[in-house]
Amino acid sequence: MSSQLNHNRRNFLKIAAATGGGLLLGFNWTDSEAAVAGAPLKGVAAPAIDFNSYLSINPQGVITILSPNPEVGQGIKTAFPIIVAEELDADWKNVVVEQAPLDTQKFERQVAGGSGSIPHSWKRLRVAGATARHMLLEAAAKRWNVSASDCTTSKGFVLHAASKRKLSYGELATEASKMPVPADVKLKEIKDFKLIGQTIKNVDNPGIVTGKPLFGLDFHREGMLIGMLQRPAFGYKLKSVDSAAAKAMPGIVNVVTINNSVAVVGKSIWQVKKAKDTLKIEWEKDGNLESTSDHNRIFKEMLDSPNTTVRRKDGDVETAFKNAAKVVKAEYQCPFLPHSPLEPMNFFAHVKADSAELVGPSQTPEAARNQTAKLLGLPPEKVSVQLTRMGGGFGRRLNTDYAIEAVQVSKAVNAPVKVMWTREDDMTGGIYRPAVRYRFEAALDAQNNLIGYKLRGASINAGNATREDNFPSGAVENLLIDSIDHKSPITTGPWRAPITNFLAFAEQAFLDEVAQAAGKDPVQFRLELLDKAKQKPTGKITYDIDRMKGVIQLAVEKSGWGKKTGVSQGFSVYFSHRSYVAQIGEVVVEKGKPVLKKVYSAADCGIVINQSGAQQQVRGCVVDGIGHAMYGNITFKDGIPDQKNFNDYKLIRMNEVPEVEVHFVQNEIEPTGLGEPSLPPAGAAVANAIFKATGKRLYNQPFVQTEVFKGVS
Repeated sequence: MSSQLNHNRRNFLKIAAATGGGLLLGFNWTDSEAAVAGAPLKGVAAPAIDFNSYLSINPQGVITILSPNPEVGQGIKTAFPIIVAEELDADWKNVVVEQAPLDTQKFERQVAGGSGSIPHSWKRLRVAGATARHMLLEAAAKRWNVSASDCTTSKGFVLHAASKRKLSYGELATEASKMPVPADVKLKEIKDFKLIGQTIKNVDNPGIVTGKPLFGLDFHREGMLIGMLQRPAFGYKLKSVDSAAAKAMPGIVNVVTINNSVAVVGKSIWQVKKAKDTLKIEWEKDGNLESTSDHNRIFKEMLDSPNTTVRRKDGDVETAFKNAAKVVKAEYQCPFLPHSPLEPMNFFAHVKADSAELVGPSQTPEAARNQTAKLLGLPPEKVSVQLTRMGGGFGRRLNTDYAIEAVQVSKAVNAPVKVMWTREDDMTGGIYRPAVRYRFEAALDAQNNLIGYKLRGASINAGNATREDNFPSGAVENLLIDSIDHKSPITTGPWRAPITNFLAFAEQAFLDEVAQAAGKDPVQFRLELLDKAKQKPTGKITYDIDRMKGVIQLAVEKSGWGKKTGVSQGFSVYFSHRSYVAQIGEVVVEKGKPVLKKVYSAADCGIVINQSGAQQQVRGCVVDGIGHAMYGNITFKDGIPDQKNFNDYKLIRMNEVPEVEVHFVQNEIEPTGLGEPSLPPAGAAVANAIFKATGKRLYNQPFVQTEVFKGVS
């Protein structure tokens, strides 16, 4: 059984007498609050007994909880078991967590995306734990010949206060598993939670720190081959390939053509990579060869085009702008962005005559299974998928292209194959965040009230680049939101907080400029709009006005908004993925340069499952949002990306990361997701603070390439 890591010096620093005298100092990195599957457990001999899809208990009292959803760094592998253990009244020290394989019959939704895992599974997980707890109570009551209502549970024991008797869950497991499964169980009152809302370490921490094989890149199967593919640039197709030199190199098993790509298969990563570099491939044009200069022209044409799709229209917009005392206009543009997860794409596949085995990091394992089954002509149940931990995904691993490549290569060479992408493959042949340009217009009356609002979203492969029902919709009498999209050969897909990752910056930066034109404090301006939406709403309201006001007030209180000297503060608030986040950035000017010092983030995501995981999610979102707003950029020349690795694609550096102070609104609302909502407002909080500090507005990302930074020494 794993031991709990206590925050005291004696437990962390092991001191022992060394042979020959002196001291041996040993750092105990592997202790943790929850054991991980595979950890040595003393005295475990009897098999565990399943209570339901999520948990089992063995006679020694070790509770194994399966975490079904993909772990992409969002902490779900820890959060899900916490919810089950809470309702079970388990002792967290005795909990072992295992990653469940794909099994949609048992778990329904095994997806990591849209910040939807907790909202979907919250009640299901609670019921799973509560059901097992009920059966344990009934088993103890039967053994003692008492009423179950006279028994209670605590930290893995059933207690009978009147007789002062108690039995461990392990002692009751066999009997309890034979009790009738209740059709309905009573869940805990929120006030009685003991685990939920506490700070609990990630269950994979020991494995990560000690280098255990957790990630897809770590996976190894004896006898497997390595495959790497050379893919075409955007707008090209394969014409011919000369692979003679590659095939003659040591360790190379085969070179095969897979659709429009060339796969080199061999015995080791280095051998395959070196052989891949010798391929002589001729590509030919297959569609438009687009460059960034083309995209800039296309954006202008789309913003001026009459052929848009109206997403929302309230009131008489034309009259409002015609009669306006003042009109504010602005345009904002963001580039394509790669996902850049630390772990490049990889997947293992073993295709056999009547089945297939898949192992690897996927945010959508069911899609990988179903597409594999369709490709091979197999029933889906003949395709197994084992999930590994992911070294980042940010939406990239929602796509299954790299998993299907592994299947295709395995089938082609009739052997188990692990397909691996290099960093260059990942950055130049991946799925990008769509590029977007927005045009905003606001109409103010003589009293500086916002009476008209227009937004046009022009995008490349984004579909609808707006969120037409988000704030300030509902707070403006006359409103028009429309969109237009260009279809490009450049592949795009969801990127952390899809669409809102840039839209929030544009909307919140624009509202700041409108507030300035109206002569109003940026925070007060938004609060007035929210009050208006509540008292006299226009059209439908899809966001919770009180929750949005709640995070605004919390951020203002914690940051000392408007009361500080020596720093310039910028404000932003946004609702996305069911949750509400307000942020305030603080900037100072040092040696003529704006420097971001601190970000305050106030979030309302309902009940916080794990303080540790929640804090990390918010901080990670803020750093991710700031870093890409400041530096992220992919450009193209004739369909070929200019940036190919981190030497010419900059990510935020450690010394550029500000202090991030996180606060949560305390309420009893069911959890509403946290992996994405804190990213969208980050860029605007920084941009608005930079304006306060320099007097210069930011309209385009990355910030470092704008005139604002060029003009500041």
